[in-house]
Amino acid sequence: MRFFNYILHLFFSGATAYISARNIRDPITRRQVLAEYEVGESGSVPFLKVLSERAATENDPWLSEKLASHAADEERHGKIFGHALKQLLNHEAKNTSQLQVNQNQAALTPSTLFYTAYLEGLNRTDLKPENIDWQVFLGSLYILELDASKEFVRMANVLPTNDQPTINLKKSMMSVASDEVRHAAYLYEAIKRRAGATGVEQIIDEWRTRQIKASLSIIASVMSGAEPPSKLEDGILYSWV
Repeated sequence: MRFFNYILHLFFSGATAYISARNIRDPITRRQVLAEYEVGESGSVPFLKVLSERAATENDPWLSEKLASHAADEERHGKIFGHALKQLLNHEAKNTSQLQVNQNQAALTPSTLFYTAYLEGLNRTDLKPENIDWQVFLGSLYILELDASKEFVRMANVLPTNDQPTINLKKSMMSVASDEVRHAAYLYEAIKRRAGATGVEQIIDEWRTRQIKASLSIIASVMSGAEPPSKLEDGILYSWV
């Protein structure tokens, strides 16, 4: 990674950490975060399942198995966040007037602003699981899975431990973070298998640069007066496709 990109990456990581910590610590905003993660994690499952089937037909059983396992993990993550949300609502049922979670599907889908910039030059047809270029899929998702693994750990670490639902959520988020580390590892290996030892770093650098530019686009939008998203990188890559 080029030095300037590295500095920008550190800056955006810090900003993401601050926003995520603020939103997960506050019980009010935590409800929305959990709802968004439930939708985002579950929303990627059909995409991954189709890709798993495609890898199998293209005679890549190793990748097919990894993608199938990834889909199962995301489905489980969606249930984890859904259960955590129900626990939170039940635990604070006496404050029902404050427990409204926005169930508008459009509000729960990932920020299209980030992904429009992140996937610049690719249209929706290019991004369908039956069409997407493998290196595009593997490289783009590797960056997001790697960053998500760190973000979940940070959020788990700032959660209070004053009630059982929050303690359970802390443990669950650490488990999700461990899964994301494993996902990033297989995605890296898959890129390496296709691009070689030298090509893998080039692909990763390209998608890290795209991620930085996408984050810059969000900051520019916020500075122009637009409503900021709840996180700099909101949700899972392909759940809006």
